[in-house]
Amino acid sequence: MPQIYFLRHGQTDYNAAGRIQGTAEVPINAKGQAQALRNGHVLNELISDKAQFDFVASPLLRTRQTMEIVRSILGLNPQGYRTDGRLKEIDFGAWGGMTLAEIAATDPENYAKRQADPWNVAPPKGQCFREFYAQTMSWFHEVIRDTIVVAHGGTSRCLRGHVLKLTPQQMVELDVPQDKVLLIEDDKIAWF
Repeated sequence: MPQIYFLRHGQTDYNAAGRIQGTAEVPINAKGQAQALRNGHVLNELISDKAQFDFVASPLLRTRQTMEIVRSILGLNPQGYRTDGRLKEIDFGAWGGMTLAEIAATDPENYAKRQADPWNVAPPKGQCFREFYAQTMSWFHEVIRDTIVVAHGGTSRCLRGHVLKLTPQQMVELDVPQDKVLLIEDDKIAWF
């Protein structure tokens, strides 16, 4: 299996405020820029032959901004990467832009169902985690060369859940740091 270096996008104001982003177009903030710089420097130390890597990002703004900062640190053309729609974050539908407290207050019935079974229950007009996992795995199973990918917290959960053979419940509860680089190689993961 090729090496995959995974980075979650840098922090956004939605992240800082505890708002659900999903597929919303939200830029990274100053802290997010610093996280992207940090992760770019880590990759620069870890990787000597950058030309051997495929660079791919979710098409959402926050991931593209992060990728362009990272590529700049690596001494590469910031725009010299591709995007893949399968790397988009899980779609939270009608709940996009809301905090969990706001969702619980405005849609308590659906919120309770989703909290009890996020694997199978989708937010109104959104995706359940099972559908999102299939979307992410569709991309993952096509990776044929060493890759640097910038995507989302949900994507990180799916990739680690698959590699570590976690249950759906374990997967959805994983922490999703924005200031670390994840290496996926064979059946192992490592954080840098």
